[in-house]
Amino acid sequence: MPEPSGPVRLADHTTLHLGGPAAEFVLAASEQQLIDAVSAADAAGRPVLVLGGGSNLVVADEGFDGVVVKVATAGVGADIEDADDPSCGGVLVEVAAGEVWDDLVASAVERGWVGVEALSGIPGSVGATPIQNVGAYGQEVAQTIASVRVWDRRLRGVRTFAAAECGFGYRWSRFKADPARHVVLSVRFQFRTGTLSAPIAYDQLARELEVEPGARVGLGRVRRAVLALRRGKGMVLYPDPARPDHDTWSAGSFFTNPVVEPSRVPPGAPAYPQPDGSVKTSAAWLIDHAGFAKGHAPAALGGRVSLSTKHTLALTNRGTGTTADLVALAREIRDGVRERYRIELVPEPVLLGVEL
Repeated sequence: MPEPSGPVRLADHTTLHLGGPAAEFVLAASEQQLIDAVSAADAAGRPVLVLGGGSNLVVADEGFDGVVVKVATAGVGADIEDADDPSCGGVLVEVAAGEVWDDLVASAVERGWVGVEALSGIPGSVGATPIQNVGAYGQEVAQTIASVRVWDRRLRGVRTFAAAECGFGYRWSRFKADPARHVVLSVRFQFRTGTLSAPIAYDQLARELEVEPGARVGLGRVRRAVLALRRGKGMVLYPDPARPDHDTWSAGSFFTNPVVEPSRVPPGAPAYPQPDGSVKTSAAWLIDHAGFAKGHAPAALGGRVSLSTKHTLALTNRGTGTTADLVALAREIRDGVRERYRIELVPEPVLLGVEL
């Protein structure tokens, strides 16, 4: 097991660049180190935070009085299925939890693995994707996951869940429902192989590609279009510390799109019917039409935090913000939408030591 370090500032490990110190920080470069670090903390009765890319995490200014285990495992292994029958065209890919998600997507596009091309540009690690059932532009990671291997902290053993056992839903899974129990070790994906994308299922992406919804286009073309759309919304990380783009200092979409009864969708709001008869509407539309425009920055917070200047669904740290500032902005947005539309916005990131 790796030696733990002293206090580490969690702001240096989150895309919001917010968060106080960790009482203890452990870098787990192997699967066994990851299991050992979590098990040791559990045995000592200490709180544990398993940290991936930090892209979906809001940490209190006071930090975390426990053990932070940074997942730094690596490895991608592909098994071509039915190699003697080209018509099957499938590949199973086992990916370590610590691999960078967008690196996997880039590799998939290059190698002709179909099904995650519209998930380009999403920050974070592979191990985090099944927890949240990450999705964007008409694709969800659940559509390509075959199974998820985890360390079960309650049973103290490795388990494998087939996709049907993962309880996937909109930004949901069994792992999110019971976050203190499972540590994702690896994810197995089942991709169709080819040169054309999955059918384009999102109108905005179809317009960007200048095709009709349902069309298939080249994998690389989809990736380039998605990255362009995400850059336009400040949703692609900007790595140059000398010229930071503070619109990217966010946790991505801060609120999930509400799913409500059809009668509760405001006139003019986007409405996407769901299989159970409910309707999913747009959190960004609700925020904008409740009076919170892009770049909204409450005077009381001194401009330290604001809505992104590119997209109303991202709450951003403008460089000098605190988590307390961000939470105050989130509350203002949530309360304003509730007052205007009687719809409750639910935060998408994991909140550690803070409450809305």
